[in-house]
Amino acid sequence: MNAISLFSGVGIGEFYLRDVNINVVLANEIVKSRADTYIALYPTTEMICGDICDSEIKQTIIRKSKSKNVKFVLATPPCQGLSRAGSNKTDIALLSDGRNFLILNAIEIATEIGATHFLIENVPRFQNMLFPHEGKLVSLEELLKLTFGNQYIVDVQVFNAADYGVPQIRNRVVYRVWEKGTKWDVPKKERPISLMEAIGDLPSLEACDISPIKNHYARKHPSNQIEWMQHTPQGCSAYTNEEHFPQKKDGTKIIGYKNCYTRMKWDRPAPTITMRNEIMSSQENVHPGRLLANGLWSDARVLTPRELFIVSSLPADLDIPQTVSETAFRQLVGEGIPPLMLKKILRAINLHTGVER
Repeated sequence: MNAISLFSGVGIGEFYLRDVNINVVLANEIVKSRADTYIALYPTTEMICGDICDSEIKQTIIRKSKSKNVKFVLATPPCQGLSRAGSNKTDIALLSDGRNFLILNAIEIATEIGATHFLIENVPRFQNMLFPHEGKLVSLEELLKLTFGNQYIVDVQVFNAADYGVPQIRNRVVYRVWEKGTKWDVPKKERPISLMEAIGDLPSLEACDISPIKNHYARKHPSNQIEWMQHTPQGCSAYTNEEHFPQKKDGTKIIGYKNCYTRMKWDRPAPTITMRNEIMSSQENVHPGRLLANGLWSDARVLTPRELFIVSSLPADLDIPQTVSETAFRQLVGEGIPPLMLKKILRAINLHTGVER
């Protein structure tokens, strides 16, 4: 199927779609720097850079989608307005953030072009959103059922990337809409992959170290943070240390969340990779490390780009596009859906069975 990617970012989730016969021929992204990076990664896809809310841009998307026979719509709207890590902490605040309503434009496009398959993904909290429809507020699931009527099937499920071959715990709510007469099964769950299995064979690195392995080099970190993490075992936060905890110059403890300055654990998948995965002070970003003979813990650093790519199911030897810095690309990886999970969800589409779910 020919497809369009809406709110594409740089297309993190799209790496393996050709493997399952999804050909992304069009993409739309509002931020030019992201659109340029998308083009660098997917040079054969036509990028429409602009605001999907702008009527001219929207009509261009519809016209080009029809001309290219687009039948699959992939919509990954921004989730910053929904994330618990952001400023919107209450469900009431969801209604005041315009980013949370961008999906209405994707629904309009999908109906206008006569898409046969439609996938929307976001953070699980997206299920709490209410949308206007004929004078009342309804959930997105209800809205999709009302919009697409009896000719389509609508299914909503929360998928954990760790259940589908990705060594990372990452929950996403996925809305799937498809024409009756075709079949779109749920992929079978798989055994979780631990960090030891995923990245345990890579050589240990300390801050600023560089290895001969592509993309396996360590970032620079403040010396005081390195000291705190050298005294922090795997799976623990530096905040639990009796000494060597996050502190100001005068020795008073820095106030922070207990999952900050925290090491991952070897025997489980990585925790959810956040946009701020380049700093140790963010949520569970620090390498698990190994206990050294001197009683300290190795690898007092965040994941290297190679490790980050592996736990995000991206190609380990991926070239970071020259259009973006390493820090910016890390943040883009942190907000994207793991591509292996998306591949397995879409691989379950069968267009020719003639069997309804």
